This record gives sequence, C-alpha cells and structure tokens, in this order.
Amino acid sequence: MHLFGIGIDVVEVSRIEASIEEFGAKFLNRIFTEEEQEYCQRQKRCAIHYAARFAAKEAISKAFGTGIGKDVGWLDLQIVRKPSGEPGVVLSGAALAFAEKNKVGDIKISLTHAQHYAAANAVILVRD
Repeated sequence: MHLFGIGIDVVEVSRIEASIEEFGAKFLNRIFTEEEQEYCQRQKRCAIHYAARFAAKEAISKAFGTGIGKDVGWLDLQIVRKPSGEPGVVLSGAALAFAEKNKVGDIKISLTHAQHYAAANAVILVRD
C-alpha cells in the first residue's frame, strides 16, 4: 500500500453546541448518521463527541482531496468506535464509490478532544 492523502481538522466545541442549539435535529440529521447520534447522545458531554466526529469527517474529506461535496457527503462518512476502542470510518454512497474508484485500501483516523476543541487526523492508503 502507499499513501493517497492525509488530512487534519480542528473544531471549536462551542461552534457545534451553538449549531445544535440553533438548528437541533435539522443540523444533526444533515451531518451525523443515526448511529453517530445515538453514540454521542449516550456520552456525558455529547457536543465534544459530535465535534470530534465533525472534525474526522472534515479530515477524511481533506485526505481524499475532495472536501465535502459531490464526491464525499457528510452522511457518506460514518465515524464508529471499533470493538478495540479505536475510531474507524464506514463509507457509503458517493464516498464509497470514490474510494473504490481510487483503490482505497485503508483509512486510519485519530480523534482527540479537550474542553474547548476537538481535532482529528486521517491517513488514506491505497492498494498497489
């Protein structure tokens, strides 16, 4: 495998909190899958977990070199917690088609958060 792309993103937790307060379910349903929402809502400070997932989706779209748009949509990227505890991504829709077209073999992500910020990075590897 070889490197296809890397991406990073940092999000202010207060920005996500404000969007949730102002737009509620409309915002959440546009950005996060049902499973992501269920996971975040179970957490003590759900906005931090939403912010980390938002950052991960941005980082992945940057690693793809597409940004969020026609090739990669918000809901095409589902951030999951693997049984091992590490974060992972499940692709669907246009993002899955883009990954298959570009022979993506693996996507590694890392999430972190503190009181005011959440960040994520992504590394995309392609099959030789």
